[in-house]
Amino acid sequence: MNKLPDTISDNLYEQDFLLWVETTANLLKSRKLTEIDIPNLIEEIESIGRSEKRELKNRLIILLMYLLKWKYQPRKRTESWKNTIIEQRISLELLLEDSPSLKPLLPEIFDKSYQKSRLKAANETGIKIDVFPKQSPFTFAESLDFEYLPD
Repeated sequence: MNKLPDTISDNLYEQDFLLWVETTANLLKSRKLTEIDIPNLIEEIESIGRSEKRELKNRLIILLMYLLKWKYQPRKRTESWKNTIIEQRISLELLLEDSPSLKPLLPEIFDKSYQKSRLKAANETGIKIDVFPKQSPFTFAESLDFEYLPD
């Protein structure tokens, strides 16, 4: 097992990211705050926040795309589609439980996510994008409701 360094050298972040993370955690636990690579730590913490937001958007886009497919291709419905809808709802629920501060972003990103889901649904199904309404045919609450499937 590698021995963690007592301090962080200037280039450890670029040379061995995992070792940098382990060393930073060790320094934080030891309260050796003056030895921490603050600029890179700030960058990584901000990156985690961006990653959480990106996951929220991506999961919502996939969910909305499958709801569109379900609504506009009733003859092609499969259990796989239903499973994907459920999986995205579960993942969104878990993400919001872990990071409740993401919840206020949902109304803000819902419409943009729906527009992206229209593009993806049109591309995946071969249905012209104009067939899908410009405004979501389902509400945000319906989208997350485990009992809801559009007719």
